[in-house]
Amino acid sequence: MKTRQILFIAPNKAELVYNECKEPGPGEVTVKLYNTTISAGTERARLIGDVNIDCSRPRTSDTPVFPRTCGYAGAGVVIKTGPNVRRFKEGDRVITRWGFHADYITLSEDKAFPLPDEVSYAEGSMSFIASFSMAGVRKTDIQIGQSAMVMGLGILGLFSVMFLRNAGAVPVIAVDPIKERRELALAVGADYAVDPFEEGFASKVKALCGGKGVNAAVEVTGNGKALDSLLDCMAKFGKVSLLGCTRDSDFTIDYYRKVHFPGISLVGAHTNARPAHESSHGLFTYDDDLNSILKLICGKRIDFSKLISETHSPTEAPEVFTRLAFEKNFPIGVQFDWTL
Repeated sequence: MKTRQILFIAPNKAELVYNECKEPGPGEVTVKLYNTTISAGTERARLIGDVNIDCSRPRTSDTPVFPRTCGYAGAGVVIKTGPNVRRFKEGDRVITRWGFHADYITLSEDKAFPLPDEVSYAEGSMSFIASFSMAGVRKTDIQIGQSAMVMGLGILGLFSVMFLRNAGAVPVIAVDPIKERRELALAVGADYAVDPFEEGFASKVKALCGGKGVNAAVEVTGNGKALDSLLDCMAKFGKVSLLGCTRDSDFTIDYYRKVHFPGISLVGAHTNARPAHESSHGLFTYDDDLNSILKLICGKRIDFSKLISETHSPTEAPEVFTRLAFEKNFPIGVQFDWTL
């Protein structure tokens, strides 16, 4: 079966190509995708030719290799099942994880998750990306009534704002230099939104927390200077969840004064730093995080549709990814509708 797929064929260049979708083998399902969502940070790194894109393997070269697949979050319908598939049948609505931008994909059944009828494909295609943020928020060990801050308001940061509010954080402080993103953070649950470059930034944040500083923070920029600035805002014994991918190793921080002395906990929160099978306090499986997210959507506690800013036909992929490569303020929730 032929499928359209978006590939990065060279630095800063994407194409819509035709490939063959493999037949499902034992334990696999083929899914017709309706929506896929761009994860801007990861996909831009792959698009521009960053060689530091897989932290599970040693970096062996400074020369990027193309073509590269792109996209990993989608939602659609199971159209075919392989032998020994127990979890799904044809016609089931599903979320897919670690797939790619395409009409049809075949993947292991454990990389699909049931999508309730009450949740749209558009929102479902955002849910796997949101599970990264949920894991990051869990690792802050936030308690009801404690203060929280999110540094960086891309899609992961905005999901983090939503989850911190639902976890009972008060106040939730959203931080980003881009005004439109600060305004969006306020619309989805932040109590305050602050520009990190304004004069007296750390003092202002501490004042919003009653003068003591932030109890829990999610760092989503992956930037050393941003982390350094965030640490200036922390309360004693605060906890920082390092959710953003720190691809650049240029970190110069006075750990003695900013981490060691105030007793700050820095916790690695890469999405794969989670258990495979059994959830425990602060460490949930993908399935359990996705289940939690879908319950919040169905219960009207969160509304992902507020984050969807653009929907495109896959034929527009070259132009969309050119923008991702070069636009400073690429929109937050950009999706492909594979029915177009």
